[in-house]
Amino acid sequence: MRGVTSETPIQTAESVADRQPALVLVSTPIGNLGDMTPRAVAALRDADTILCEDTRVTGILLAVHGLSARLQPLHDHNEQDRIAPLIEAMRAGRRFALVSDAGAPLIADPGYRLVRAAIEAKLDISAIPGPNAAVMALALSGLPPHPFLFGGFLPPRSAARRSALQRLADAERAGLNATLIFYEAPHRLAASLADCAAVLGDRPAAVARELTKRFEEVRRGGLAELTANYRDVAPRGEITLVIGPAPDHVASDEDLDRALTEALDTMSIKDAAAEVARRLGLPRKQVYARALSLRATSG
Repeated sequence: MRGVTSETPIQTAESVADRQPALVLVSTPIGNLGDMTPRAVAALRDADTILCEDTRVTGILLAVHGLSARLQPLHDHNEQDRIAPLIEAMRAGRRFALVSDAGAPLIADPGYRLVRAAIEAKLDISAIPGPNAAVMALALSGLPPHPFLFGGFLPPRSAARRSALQRLADAERAGLNATLIFYEAPHRLAASLADCAAVLGDRPAAVARELTKRFEEVRRGGLAELTANYRDVAPRGEITLVIGPAPDHVASDEDLDRALTEALDTMSIKDAAAEVARRLGLPRKQVYARALSLRATSG
């Protein structure tokens, strides 16, 4: 981060407040209500209308801070229909604040389509930074902090989840090297961990639970170990999963031939190549070509 110099103006609360954007994205606590910043409180107080996922959740937050405001639901099911009237209201001079139920708006939450529309309408947009579960979990994980890739929520069904993970594994074989971050529902955690281990290998990982809350917990270990830990008892609360980057090890020709020979005993050439390519982190075309060669030699 750059240091403050004589050419870097320091923005006071008053000077920042002088700006009156049509839309301000306000980060809210991810659990501990004490994490609400003074600027966030001021932005919500000054807005004509607060757009929120659930009026009940946001209503509690406002009550804690002694705020009273007009609330309007904005979620995945109604966002597209609300864009046109909201943009028209902003053009007429109304000021809106956008919040999610917890954390930073748009990050695995609604609001992206509205922000894009406001940008295209050349309206002024600002944001109030604050808590974010993905970044906090990354900092606590003990895994390489950068680069990292945030993937939001993994698909809920195993087949789609494995397909999404395989695309990441393919990207890693093409050169991607980053710590991976996902949000997950408690009842799906064990299954997701098992799929991650099957597709990505038994990498170091961390499961962060209930961050900033009373029962905050970060459990670290290999994906296989974490899968076993959560297999019998599903955890409670909000979950963030952090997975270490792909290992640097490159399989040798001997490793490839040994793995293919074993796989070809029970699988077709196509299936053996796909399985060995996934396990060793090698391009499928290379492994398939070698499998054809081995089968021809042995035949």
